[in-house]
Amino acid sequence: MKNTLLITTIIAFSVLFSLNCFIFPDSYEELTGKLTSQKNKIETTANNGFAVVELFTSEGCSSCPPADELMAKLQSENKDKNIYFMAYHVDYWDRLGWKDQFSSNEFTVRQQQYQNWLNLYVMYTPQFIINGTTEFAGYNETTLSKKIADALAMKETSSLELSARSDNDSLEISFKTNLSEKNQSLLIATVQKEAISKVARGENKGNTLHHVQIVRQLKGFTLNEKEGNIAIQKPANFNTKDYELIGFIQNTTSGKISATAKVILR
Repeated sequence: MKNTLLITTIIAFSVLFSLNCFIFPDSYEELTGKLTSQKNKIETTANNGFAVVELFTSEGCSSCPPADELMAKLQSENKDKNIYFMAYHVDYWDRLGWKDQFSSNEFTVRQQQYQNWLNLYVMYTPQFIINGTTEFAGYNETTLSKKIADALAMKETSSLELSARSDNDSLEISFKTNLSEKNQSLLIATVQKEAISKVARGENKGNTLHHVQIVRQLKGFTLNEKEGNIAIQKPANFNTKDYELIGFIQNTTSGKISATAKVILR
């Protein structure tokens, strides 16, 4: 009996660590109460700071829909603020019976990079990263709002200007920045503004999920000059109504994001 219990325990822990994921215990009903009852105004200052808020999520994780909803709520309530929301759907939950249609191993690799930059022991969903330097596990609105407000309060010294021109299947992007430091990359995220997905299997079986700010592709370019031109391929069904482009400059050694801007589409 003791041997059976020991084997069962070992298997349980093996499954947990093979997923590299934590599941947060708050019930959906409890969370819904948090989201609807709390009003956490995100304050801004005269510093004109910014917050790049990256969410690592998955349709196969039962703790992720509340985080998706929280991001959508904050986006809706803070349209006038310098906050850039992006959701990356990782693929390591796909093995549990439901393949997230928005998932990509590319985004799992990006989360692994953050694990290295931030010296974390494990990866998990849902995980928020703010400006590449601060991480937050879960979906507590008060805590996330405070971290975003802290980022907005930082004085912004770097600048980034972006514009784009459509050329058949590609987008020609012009950039200009005052940043001259080494080990910098310019990243361009192609973002689908919203989508609805009906989940047929897995932990969210039977649920209809509403997503916002879904990153469909992320392209990086080494930043050797203060201004120049780059090109990216358009994803399938790209249009200026349902998609937007967000660019940001990130240090390839520390992960710190020093400047960001939305691409002006011409």
